[in-house]
Amino acid sequence: MGQQETVATSFADTVREGIGAALAEVDADLARRYPGDPGTRQPVHTVYVPGDAFTAGTIRSWGDQALAMLDEHAPDAGALAAVLGISDDLAGPVYDRVRAKLEREPVEDLRIDFEDGYGLRSDAEEDEAAARAAALVAAAYRDGTAAPYMGIRMKCMEAAVRDRGIRTLDVFLTGLMAAGGLPEGLVLTLPKVTYVEQVTAMARLLDAFEKTHALTPGRIGFEIQIETTQSILGADGRATVARMIEAAEGRATSLHYGTFDYSASCGVSAAYQASDHPVADHAKAVMQVAAAGTGVRVSDGSTNVLPVGPTAQVHDAWRLHHGLTRRALARAYYQGWDMHPGHLPTRYAAVYAFYREGLEKAAARLAAYVAKAGGDIADEPATAKALSGYLLRGLDCGAVDSDEVARLTGLTRADLDGLAGRPTKSA
Repeated sequence: MGQQETVATSFADTVREGIGAALAEVDADLARRYPGDPGTRQPVHTVYVPGDAFTAGTIRSWGDQALAMLDEHAPDAGALAAVLGISDDLAGPVYDRVRAKLEREPVEDLRIDFEDGYGLRSDAEEDEAAARAAALVAAAYRDGTAAPYMGIRMKCMEAAVRDRGIRTLDVFLTGLMAAGGLPEGLVLTLPKVTYVEQVTAMARLLDAFEKTHALTPGRIGFEIQIETTQSILGADGRATVARMIEAAEGRATSLHYGTFDYSASCGVSAAYQASDHPVADHAKAVMQVAAAGTGVRVSDGSTNVLPVGPTAQVHDAWRLHHGLTRRALARAYYQGWDMHPGHLPTRYAAVYAFYREGLEKAAARLAAYVAKAGGDIADEPATAKALSGYLLRGLDCGAVDSDEVARLTGLTRADLDGLAGRPTKSA
């Protein structure tokens, strides 16, 4: 082509510059409030263990119990597939990966509970349990037996238990510092939040701890547990949860739905308290929209139907848990709570089938998008972002392997991170 021709325009440079100046504050606010995905791994579940029940062998024990349940109630791929309705072509790969996961890394995220699962104890007893938890967590990270993420759920900021919750948090964090420092996988959970000011108080506590120990400001994040109606809709008619994310001042890592407290606060009778109840769907939809783009993740709740008893009863509980997990994944709730070792087989079976069944189609669509090769679906950048995120989540949890993703897409992990809008990691 010849020399580029000059096209006619009407706006003076001063007009464009004026618009840029007028929107400078908006640009800065968007960057601060909506930084996008943090690029870190999100665990597929959170396991809660009472503070007095947690031991150095808890994680391995959960894995062993889950494997024993498979041996007893679904000893091969065909048996598990028949119970859960997994297709024949996925049955073997899913079953093999589930067993390998239970042997290698049975728990991805563990919360030592000092709230409902622990109850009210004497101060001396809770002090001792919190200090022991810190020592055990520190030792687990030192010897390589830790889950990728570990921490505590303290008592809430309501007046009756506030001082006890703050003290437990202090004992636990101080114990970790004395044992060598805060682990990278540290996670803290603040339950039963009703007012934005309670989130502000938590942020102030962590800021004070960081200053005392000369830690990087903002080093310690926390989860906000959404289990009261006031955390979804405030008395002023506004969506409280969005204000809570803001009040955390960048420390909020995720929002966790509390199935039973929230549904009870809505007046749902015990027989119908479940993560697929309409009140749960509404709450999680509000959480999802409030968190979108902020870098704060959303987690589903749990089921209280445990896979115990004779095989038929275990299978019924497995089908329920598997179905709820699949439902959550389709709704983009990629994490949930597991309350019993018997939930682990169905958690991983649901997650692995979800990522493996869509692997080839997602990879083909992404490869076509990158190559601009067309195909029967015209994907846009937003869809390429979603496809990349889907593959990255599958890689993180072990549902798919990096070599098969590379073979199907021709892309590296760094390529996927870039397409998903995740921060580029330095080599």
